[in-house]
Amino acid sequence: MKMALDIPNTFGYGKLISKGGKLCGPEELKEKERIGLYFSAHWCPPCRGFTPRLAEYYQMYNSKSSHGKLEIVFVSSDQNEREFNEYFAEMPWIALKFKERDTKVMLDKKYGISGIPTFVILDNNGNLITKNGRGQVLEYLNGD
Repeated sequence: MKMALDIPNTFGYGKLISKGGKLCGPEELKEKERIGLYFSAHWCPPCRGFTPRLAEYYQMYNSKSSHGKLEIVFVSSDQNEREFNEYFAEMPWIALKFKERDTKVMLDKKYGISGIPTFVILDNNGNLITKNGRGQVLEYLNGD
């Protein structure tokens, strides 16, 4: 059994950014019920198709609470920072900074990421809920 993700150490202050490039850290995640890790890239057509659907789900999920119950962290597989910035501009959530490649590689290994898009869902203690978040989001949006 895999150990829970150590959220404070994995996403220490300065590793995450929000819109406008504001630095943030694990405190952005500690009050959330769920944390999604969205492994995706600008160059990937299935990712480009799923991102708007995930944004729709994110808005719906969080509209049910004044505090927002879900935070998503974009974990980029883009080839350069320009592509990362362009793609991240389309997303309403936060991101692991592009330069945090060691953290990205660690997350890829921890969750066995072999293809994108992949949406991993954790509880607020870093325990894995599912690696099939993409399928669950699409089922929910399709009314299944």
